[in-house]
Amino acid sequence: MSEPIVLGIESTCDETAAAIVQGRTLLSNVVASSMEEHARYGGVIPEIASRAHAEAFVPCVSKALADANMTLADVDAIAVSAGPGLAGCLAVGVSGAKALAWAANKPIYGINHVIGHIAVTQLQFGAFPPDTLALIVSGGHTSLLHVEDMPRTIGVVGTTLDDAAGECFDKVARLLGFPYPGGPHIDRHAQHGDPHAIKVPMGLTQGKAGAAHPYDFSFSGVKTAVARWVEGEQALGHEIPVDDVCASLADSVATVLARKAMKGCEQYGSGTLIVGGGFSANSQLRAKLLEYGERYGVDVRIPQIKLCTDNGAMVAMLGVNLVEAGVAPSAPDFPIDSAMPLTKVSM
Repeated sequence: MSEPIVLGIESTCDETAAAIVQGRTLLSNVVASSMEEHARYGGVIPEIASRAHAEAFVPCVSKALADANMTLADVDAIAVSAGPGLAGCLAVGVSGAKALAWAANKPIYGINHVIGHIAVTQLQFGAFPPDTLALIVSGGHTSLLHVEDMPRTIGVVGTTLDDAAGECFDKVARLLGFPYPGGPHIDRHAQHGDPHAIKVPMGLTQGKAGAAHPYDFSFSGVKTAVARWVEGEQALGHEIPVDDVCASLADSVATVLARKAMKGCEQYGSGTLIVGGGFSANSQLRAKLLEYGERYGVDVRIPQIKLCTDNGAMVAMLGVNLVEAGVAPSAPDFPIDSAMPLTKVSM
């Protein structure tokens, strides 16, 4: 079989996206974001996001096909994020994708959005070496996965016990008065601050809890510690050194992620770490992971920024993997799964 051509559709949160991938080549990648409509509320409002998806769905898919100089007839399969994500948002993308698949008589794959964040790195770095480890860092997920055989065998090594790294950043950003989303603001300020100015705890690395959860992540205590410090300084009438707070927080979170990822690579004998998810756009994390990779002899693969945030390319790429592996398409009436487990690659 020649290289499969897959249309990927993404609508898990506030990005409506469509892309076309042929084999390992990205032919088009269209993203429409409703982020600005949520900013004044300080977070994503599912109802607003769902309506935005309904409005953007047809223009996004049409443009992705036009940019690739194709029609639906040229596509071998359609892949769509079936979970995890916001139920209303998923429903818009999945029902639209099912309508296209039915009308064009194409097989459809309801895929795991989080696994898509790993798959997309193949567009930039090529195939996965055997026994690859993957670190997913996004708004709602911080997970360490063992990719034995993409897309058939993926094991969960560690996961988020409370706040994910992205949530921790957003909550501290709100405390510092930054607009939503807070991550980019913390990133910018952190570049001018002293990462050792404030003692920020390393989440789930110490004592019995750290020993019991060597690969799991917890950033809720980190957020609370920073909040308490800021409140304490404000109570004393001190001016808050915003750059230092951001740098100390970013350094703590990046160090925990890098250390746990390297420990996982050692445990599984993996010489490659793949990084994915919106939070992997954070410059402190990128630098720290590359620094640790060099120190431990691990090839760290972090995709370019446009492939880190939610996009259709990651959905299409995972679709290509499923077609190539001979995995059967999803049933035409497959459900969405807003809490889709990481062990499930497709519906």
